[in-house]
Amino acid sequence: MTLPNLSIADVQQKLRAKEVSPAEVLRALDARIAQVDPQIHGYLSRDLDAAMKCAESADVSLPLGGIPIAIKDVINVTGEPCTAASKILQGYRANYDATVIRKLRAAGAIPFGRCNLDEFAMGSSTENSAFGHTRNPWDTSRIPGGSSGGSAAVVAADEAFAALGSDTGGSIRQPAALCGIVGLKPTYGRVSRFGLIAFASSLDQIGPFTKTVRDSALVLNAIAGRDPQDSTSLDEPVPDHTALLGRDLKGLRLGMPREYFIDGIDPQVDAAVRAAVRHYESLGAEIVEVSLPNTEHAVGVYYIIATAEASANLARFDGVRYGHRAADATGLLDHYGRTRAEGFGPEVKRRIILGTYVLSSGYYDAFYLRAQKVRTLIRRDFSAAFEKVDALICPTSPEVAFKAGDRSDDPLKMYLADIFTIATNLAGIPGISIPCGFADVEGKKLPVGLQLLGKPFRESQLLQIAHAYEQATDWHKARPAME
Repeated sequence: MTLPNLSIADVQQKLRAKEVSPAEVLRALDARIAQVDPQIHGYLSRDLDAAMKCAESADVSLPLGGIPIAIKDVINVTGEPCTAASKILQGYRANYDATVIRKLRAAGAIPFGRCNLDEFAMGSSTENSAFGHTRNPWDTSRIPGGSSGGSAAVVAADEAFAALGSDTGGSIRQPAALCGIVGLKPTYGRVSRFGLIAFASSLDQIGPFTKTVRDSALVLNAIAGRDPQDSTSLDEPVPDHTALLGRDLKGLRLGMPREYFIDGIDPQVDAAVRAAVRHYESLGAEIVEVSLPNTEHAVGVYYIIATAEASANLARFDGVRYGHRAADATGLLDHYGRTRAEGFGPEVKRRIILGTYVLSSGYYDAFYLRAQKVRTLIRRDFSAAFEKVDALICPTSPEVAFKAGDRSDDPLKMYLADIFTIATNLAGIPGISIPCGFADVEGKKLPVGLQLLGKPFRESQLLQIAHAYEQATDWHKARPAME
């Protein structure tokens, strides 16, 4: 087994035993990227020289000392491009570190590589990038999920030990499921959003992609906490998220939401998830059926609230101070119109138009205000369920990775790919996706993801539950055969 195949915990052990140096780890990883990323296109850019300077002074005694971590290209890192996979930000370089980057550096980690995504994090397949789509390492004819598909794909292909992504409606958990790795969306407010290019400010949350649940806990330890630069980050104590790992599940109650086990799920996905539920019973957990009755409204509510917030957030990209600027504009309004027409892709334009419409005079009450009221009902559904159970268990995605191009002309069908992840963001609760099996499709093994949803700020318990299943199975050890 080579260095890039290892987990963070395994690499830490070698670094602290002085079997390898941070520079050797970085060079091995860079060689792996050069070998396989032409097939995957998970990275948009990487700066080996800057990373090597960090590696030379890395303190391996720190929690993430000497560990390279890839970054979704929507999070600012000083001196690095931050394009959000959009032509409108082509050429822009960040002049500051996002809070999560500052925290990673403080923990000894080395930010290395900018990962591809759906433009401005708007998509479920990473086909909306202005710089080419990312491919799934398990079958390069298929999508890796989105919007953080690049981050998921590079971890799955052993091109990164871990990566940061952002999750607005499932953009960490869904690609983690389709790529067969661990993806964690923390509670809204647990991790600072300062330095994240905003899509929908009341829904966005930064979180890690990792190869194991323990690695996810290690990264969350580093990035969590109150940040005075982000008024939405909350002053909650940050526990050691590894503390409960290894504890048994006796006495814990896991709820199966009946609305998440419905007709239309891929039969192989349904079978794998139900097998995982039975495995949890064998580990001592009690399984209880619960109901989240407003689930059917989640997709509609999400695409009103998220697009409304996007239409406001993206108004700042005008080509005046940075990024793409239309040539030969005849005036300010002409400049704005032409710059945005040239700079934004079709999906981004679609969502800006939809969001502007639902906020417009005469439609605000009928759409946006009503959606916020239903969001409250969705949040209450989860609160009621958590009075009966400790966590919820369900599929992450209703299907495995689909072929690239299959849904490019059907936005509604694409939006439904996130049907089991969206409500989590509307409620602001934490969620994690872990591997739970494979589906056989056209002679290929494609990963299936199991989703666990927890009470607000109870990530430690969620990680405990995920870790217990992971350690009792071998699904997380499987790797795609990359030549």
